[in-house]
Formats: sequence, structure tokens, C-alpha cells
Amino acid sequence: MSGHEQLIDSLVSDLAPSRPLPRLWLLALAWLLPAAIFVVVITGLLGPLRPNAFSQLAGEPRFLLETLLGVVAIAVAALVAFYSAVPGAINRRWQMAALWLIGLWLLNYVVGLAYPALEPSMLGKRDHCVFETFLYALPPLIVGLVVLQRRLYPLQPLRSAVLAGLVAGMLPALYMQIACMYTPLHILKFHIAPGLMVALVAPLLMLALRRWMA
Repeated sequence: MSGHEQLIDSLVSDLAPSRPLPRLWLLALAWLLPAAIFVVVITGLLGPLRPNAFSQLAGEPRFLLETLLGVVAIAVAALVAFYSAVPGAINRRWQMAALWLIGLWLLNYVVGLAYPALEPSMLGKRDHCVFETFLYALPPLIVGLVVLQRRLYPLQPLRSAVLAGLVAGMLPALYMQIACMYTPLHILKFHIAPGLMVALVAPLLMLALRRWMA
């Protein structure tokens, strides 16, 4: 046996079969659905929902469209977060599409400063919604980062972390449009802003997890 063959044999002798790559859309769904359920349940347990929110969804088409756009934007961003953790699994167009959808959804509230989807009202105001939005996003985010790190080993972990943080932060931000008062300026300052802060914190959490799991 040649020296090259012996070298190859010595390198491969201790190799174990690698796990097959999970279906990424299933992995994303398995994270997103429990995360959404957690946000809905914890929000309801720790405070009442706005009394007329669901009747407004049924009776105000623009409010319904605004909410559905948020749901679609978050779902697409969740898929992109997991697919972006695998080289070549998704192209840049999908990443830009997710960001454009998030931006288009958030633009509704900027437009709403002049032309709100609902009559602005203090009804349903939650005194600590700014902290709720941020804190409710952290458990889903940590779970998502652990899944990304353990199952996919992203080559660009900080980018994947930001995307996961954006999804985790936008989940409570979106649901606060039902749980809390509807005033566009309040929404931008106390729901959207802390949700975006989660995306900024996510890379730091990812780095901490990588060191802890190393």
C-alpha cells in the first residue's frame, strides 16, 4: 500500500456517518409555530387583549390586510433565516424579498401616522408593552439560535442570528397590535422599536451560545 493510500485510510478510519440535513422548511416551521403560540399565550396570560381587536379584524379590511402582511413577512423571514444557514440553499433575492416584506409591513404604520388603519385610541393600552415586546421575543430567539447552531452550523452565523432575531422580535410586535392600543406612533415606538432591538441583540446571543456550546 502506498503512502498516499495509508494517509487516506488513517484520515477516514475514524469518520462517522454525518446526519442527513433536515428539511429546512420543516425546521423553520417547527420553530416558528411554537414561538408564535408562546407569544400569544404569554401575552394573554400577563394582560388582557384589546376588547374590540378581533371585531376590528373582521370589520376593517385595511387592518386585516396590515395584520396578514405582517404574518406573511414574518413567515418568509423565518424561512430565509434557516435557509441562509446552509450555503447555496437560498439566493440573495429571497433574502431581499424577506426584508422588503418586513419593510412594507412596517411602512403601514409610518403611513398610519397620517392615515391610520383604525381610529387611534388608548383602548387596551398595556402599561409595560415596550418591555413585553422585547422580553417575549427572547425565549423563541434563544431556541432558534440553538437550533441554528446545533443542526445547521451556519457559515455566517451573525447574519443568520440577525434574521432569527428579526423574526423573534416581530412576533410580539405584531401581536401587540391586537393586545395593546392602536396608535401608529405608539406602535412604532413601543412595539416595533423594541422588536427591532431584538435583531440587534441576536448576534451577541449567538456569540455567547457559540462559546458556551464549544
